[in-house]
Amino acid sequence: MKIENEVEYHSLYEYLGYAAGPRLGDEVNKAAIKSKQKYVTQYIEQGGYKGNVFCYTKDFLDEYFYTIENKEPFNKYPEPGEDLPF
Repeated sequence: MKIENEVEYHSLYEYLGYAAGPRLGDEVNKAAIKSKQKYVTQYIEQGGYKGNVFCYTKDFLDEYFYTIENKEPFNKYPEPGEDLPF
């Protein structure tokens, strides 16, 4: 966990309790970028891995994995040109 400006950020490993792997990590990072979610990096040395990992807020991770578990698209912010619900 990393705290920056009094906000807690968690790596996927910390949040899930296991190594997420590069594919899931890439999917989460793309969703964070698309939704303009702030993230930070943290250097780790664990389980043979040494390097930086992305860390996200718990609220973002809760929302992202809720949509995945419920087979909903993570569409927090529509792409330009997509129909808006109003």
